[in-house]
Amino acid sequence: MIDELKAVAADNDVQDISKVVVELGEVSTVIPSYLQDCWKWAAVKHDFLKNCELCIETIPAVTYCEACGKEYGTVEFGRACPCCGSGRTYLIRGNEFLIKEIEVPEV
Repeated sequence: MIDELKAVAADNDVQDISKVVVELGEVSTVIPSYLQDCWKWAAVKHDFLKNCELCIETIPAVTYCEACGKEYGTVEFGRACPCCGSGRTYLIRGNEFLIKEIEVPEV
């Protein structure tokens, strides 16, 4: 993520980034509190991120059932569809780890 931010800053001739908003899927395997801790460590090592705030938006995990066409909460119900019991399901949302927004200080 730091490399991506560094590239965006360089491409846009930005000296400082003040805020980064990340979309983190509920089942992405990234633990938000660990990401925040790592961010604090990494941000101080890069001048352009020294005063940068990291905001994490959680995207709920949603699964689709091919058998009945319903969508349901993955974390609550797991792989088997709660509507029809089918296992013919797949995750449609909730595994993301994306940079959504990058803010720079006002000049």
